[in-house]
Amino acid sequence: MINVLEYLDDAAKSLPNKLAYSDGKHGLTFFQVQMLSRAIGTFLMRMGHKRIPVVILMERSSNTIAAFWGAVCAGCAYVPVDPEMARNRIEGVFESLKPAVVIYEEKTSLLLSTLDYHGAAYNFTVMTQTEIDDKALAGIRQSAIDTDLLYIVYTSGSTGKPKGVAASHRSVIDYIESLSDVLGFSQDTVFGNQTPLYVDACLKELYPTLKFGATTYLIPKELFMFPVRLIEYLNTHRINTICWVVSALTILSGTGALENNTLDHLRTVAFGSEVFPQAQLALWRKALPKARFINLYGPTECTGMSCWYEVKRDFAPGEPVPIGQPFRNTRVMLLNGDSQVTKPGLEGEICIAGASLTLGYYNDEEKTASVFTQNPLNKSYRELIYRSGDIGMLNDSGELVFCSRRDLQIKHMGHRIELGELESAAAALAGVVRAVCVYDTEKNKLVLFISGTATAAQTMVYLKEHLPRYMHPNAVIPLKEFPLTMNGKIDRTELLSIYKGR
Repeated sequence: MINVLEYLDDAAKSLPNKLAYSDGKHGLTFFQVQMLSRAIGTFLMRMGHKRIPVVILMERSSNTIAAFWGAVCAGCAYVPVDPEMARNRIEGVFESLKPAVVIYEEKTSLLLSTLDYHGAAYNFTVMTQTEIDDKALAGIRQSAIDTDLLYIVYTSGSTGKPKGVAASHRSVIDYIESLSDVLGFSQDTVFGNQTPLYVDACLKELYPTLKFGATTYLIPKELFMFPVRLIEYLNTHRINTICWVVSALTILSGTGALENNTLDHLRTVAFGSEVFPQAQLALWRKALPKARFINLYGPTECTGMSCWYEVKRDFAPGEPVPIGQPFRNTRVMLLNGDSQVTKPGLEGEICIAGASLTLGYYNDEEKTASVFTQNPLNKSYRELIYRSGDIGMLNDSGELVFCSRRDLQIKHMGHRIELGELESAAAALAGVVRAVCVYDTEKNKLVLFISGTATAAQTMVYLKEHLPRYMHPNAVIPLKEFPLTMNGKIDRTELLSIYKGR
């Protein structure tokens, strides 16, 4: 397979009238998705746009997904930008990308008019009324190769400046084929999408839906504020597969919603992006004893996820859930400071090789070269690896375990501390749903934020009994809910601001 649109062609041919994408109210069948995307592709082609990034400035909807495939039909790449993104993030994307084309909808026309943008702008509805040119689109497809640019998604990085990760058809196809084998998707799969469409996490639903003729429901964001209504939505639409960030899962387990409400159809729960607190994972497993639970790990720079581990046992207190083993056609190496492979039980930087590596950062060759580097174990020919900055190790069973981010290892009171270790200790206390630690470098303070029913005093007493003195937090701050990044992860920068503003 060379082009991801082959998935769409097959689904539209075999299941033309089946629902592909929906928010529960408005949806599109596979045939409708194909026709809309081919009309958009024809429009872009006639306007002379070829092999360039196309910004999709639209709200999260099935139409937005059709616009993605429309850009691809024209031989271009799609760049998702959602109005829910912070204004400075949107401006940063436009500054980095310098796009020549934007597809917008009526709801986003005003936002577009306020941006410093002077390129071509096309209305989604107008584009979809274009008469399809099958011959021209076939010609575009015939000239395609699997290393063509498919999408660019922007991540914030440690500096806060948006970084555009550019992925090819090859890396996405490799990822989707491997992910599907592990999670066992089929035509009967009904996905419940939680993540925004402007991050790579949504790949887990969007592409397998095409590959298998499955269905994806775009769960309205506001439902995550009402756990019981969220469960009702999952049941109403017979959703059987979710691939959520941990923060979303703990909304249900941490509020007690799983204890008093049943999830009637859910059989596959994949999670990633953050460490799943043991107590919360146990609540999910108790509520769904027949479901599969799979921990996924991987950086955006490697097209989504690179490793997987199916949870089939209980874990000792403080023991992290492994990230297990790499997907097929992916190699993971743990390298020490001398760029040598670490021994089992010793920590090393997680480095990844394989077809899933993306093309790098758009318009940033220097940053690309700093993390996509030559494999130091290979002196004979060019072989790129991605240096993730994550620290891992092999446990006694030979399973890969995520230990920490390199930038979350600090020096405090003369000792090296991994903030994740303090977080895991706090999460073991009954009444703590989530625990996140940040470090104030200016005042040399360890600050722990918790959610749940446990008090700051109870948490401090517990940690003093279970951790050495140099790991005791200088402050424990309870929160009703944690601030999240655009990816749905805990926003540590915002937590630090909350602490400094007290």
